[in-house]
Amino acid sequence: MSEPLPHLTHLRGIISRYDAIISDVWGVVHNGLEATAGAPEALAAAREAGLAVVLLTNAPRPPHSIQKQLRGLGVIDHAYDAIVSSGGVTRALMASEGDAPFFHLGPERDKALYAGLSARPVPFEDAHYILCTGLFHDETETAEHYRPMMEAAMARKLRLYCANPDLIVERGHDLIPCAGAIADIYERMGGETVWVGKPHPLVYAEARAAVTAKLGREISPERILCIGDAFRTDVAGARAGGHDCLMTLAGIHGHQIGLRDGRYDQKALEALAEANGIRPTMTMVSLAW
Repeated sequence: MSEPLPHLTHLRGIISRYDAIISDVWGVVHNGLEATAGAPEALAAAREAGLAVVLLTNAPRPPHSIQKQLRGLGVIDHAYDAIVSSGGVTRALMASEGDAPFFHLGPERDKALYAGLSARPVPFEDAHYILCTGLFHDETETAEHYRPMMEAAMARKLRLYCANPDLIVERGHDLIPCAGAIADIYERMGGETVWVGKPHPLVYAEARAAVTAKLGREISPERILCIGDAFRTDVAGARAGGHDCLMTLAGIHGHQIGLRDGRYDQKALEALAEANGIRPTMTMVSLAW
């Protein structure tokens, strides 16, 4: 039987082990409605201690759009040095497609991802590929609503770019389906699916490049601490990259481990780790300095 996961109450006790932090955003820094109390300040304190801090998010929007959202939620700018988003990386991939027309599957708020590109959004029937940033109506629909569309895409052999590999995300106290849930259906059908975002390596390479740019030198993987709240994306991606992972529990898995008033079911957490086949290096309820 595995040893219980080490549990921390403060980030400052381990910070000397690392030169940089790559932190998730939604579920760590905010919950979709407001900044997580103490989390932005903890990252700002890590920067003041000399670490580079890069935010890595599966949000399907470019970094400048993410920064605007963070400011609106009360996340201070000096909590981080740079933002890497799956939307920003997807935008670069779309640029490589030239002016090929695409179908945008997702809400209007994600249009910033492709604003200014030569490619143009068109009706599904005229598209050469699909950009999936989410569901059209994520509070009333599920991914299964899109199965017929995916079947039609499969028949036409369309490539699908998934700009947010998350299956679900926490919005306040609700769990909302994401683009990854649709892409998962398409991939299982045998459709060509390009996953952009955690846990896939492309975005981690971009985040490490941002760390190198900030510090002016390359650092070894074990000197980078990844912080996140989800086994499937944050923990898996960190471990695959050779990084330690601090998992915050007051995020997407909180309801599964009975988290309440800082207390949680340790056995339920261990069972989740076993079910996912991956373990974080350590845990913390919410990020605190």
